[in-house]
Amino acid sequence: MNVFIATCDLAGHTRGRAVPASREAAVLRGGTGWVPADLALTCFGTIAENPFGSTGDLRLLPAPATRADIPADGDVPGTRLYLAGQTLPDGTPWECCPRAFLADAVEELRAELGLVPVASFEHEFTLTGPRSPDSTGPFSFERYRAAEPFGSDLVALLERNGFAPETWLPEYGEAQHEITLAPTDALAAADRAVLLRELVRDLARRRGLRACFAPILHPEGSGNGVHIHLSFKGGAMHDPGRPGGLSEPAARFCAGILRHAAALTAVTAASPVSFLRLTPHRWSAGGVFLAERNREAMLRICPGSGDEFNVEFRAADATANPWLALGVLLRAGLEGIRRGYPEPVVWPESVTEAELAAVPPLPKSQDEALDALEADQVVRGLFAPDLIDTYLSVKRTESRALDGLDDVESCRRIADVF
Repeated sequence: MNVFIATCDLAGHTRGRAVPASREAAVLRGGTGWVPADLALTCFGTIAENPFGSTGDLRLLPAPATRADIPADGDVPGTRLYLAGQTLPDGTPWECCPRAFLADAVEELRAELGLVPVASFEHEFTLTGPRSPDSTGPFSFERYRAAEPFGSDLVALLERNGFAPETWLPEYGEAQHEITLAPTDALAAADRAVLLRELVRDLARRRGLRACFAPILHPEGSGNGVHIHLSFKGGAMHDPGRPGGLSEPAARFCAGILRHAAALTAVTAASPVSFLRLTPHRWSAGGVFLAERNREAMLRICPGSGDEFNVEFRAADATANPWLALGVLLRAGLEGIRRGYPEPVVWPESVTEAELAAVPPLPKSQDEALDALEADQVVRGLFAPDLIDTYLSVKRTESRALDGLDDVESCRRIADVF
């Protein structure tokens, strides 16, 4: 059995190096080699313009708690997978490491405000192939059973690796399914999100299927989202006597996300076709507003109390790097508290479309979102300069790769790589 040491890059792809199992202990101590310019790989496999060039060296230093084991399956050998931080050769964290970006955000919230973020990622994806259950109905027992043994094997694999799956269900879209995991500390939640995608894809291949996490497979389709649930330990997000049940810090945290929404979506909805899904009446995110139990809201206050109370960010998909997506939401929320942003309106569940007519729309395209990110000095300032410059370069390069293609062909190209 080999051991694969991995990171998740700016394109949302999991990349790394395998080492023999006999070297596992040594690699856990000292890591394995990596290259700064790897940060600039696009989802299509090309290297975007970047500040690193051919120079520099890094180490991928595994985080032992991220270990995931895939058992042998027929003639396919088992493997062990670790996620790693990217460090300088002397072990110092690299300022452009996406995992460190999130870890630092978590520490800032704890150190400044005593708030410990808790999160969970809900993933939607489609299953295709000779045995795909694509002719069965949404949410139906028929589709649930038609996906066997994949579904039961997936839940068992996730449980074996400590991912605490909560639900596995047939979703609304054609051949679409959803897997949800229990909430946990923010860094562990994002680690699980990175690993889950690979465990799903790997199992699908072994079952003669293909799992696709692309945000939308056809412009008229329903699309695959990633819903990011956010809360604070100890029920610190909840105050039942205030609007929407949000505590004062939680309301200002939400204000930070709403104030910088256009720039944030360049990170959370990270492909050239992501914004085909983020339009009204798709139950994705129809506008930049905060509401109770409304699935058109970019921020939805979910039912619950105490530790169960949470806010769901709905303008995300699996083309995003989970560490960056969650990290930028936490950092934007922290800015809302630091800067004392006015508390946002909490729209009730009964709000009408006419009443929401004046709420800001989301960006209409990736280019518009990237322009907003480039112009928003607060959000830009949340990143190390080389990290944000490389991110913008990667995403502009991916966008240009689809120049001249219509929406149908653009969706197909993104589906091919996600």
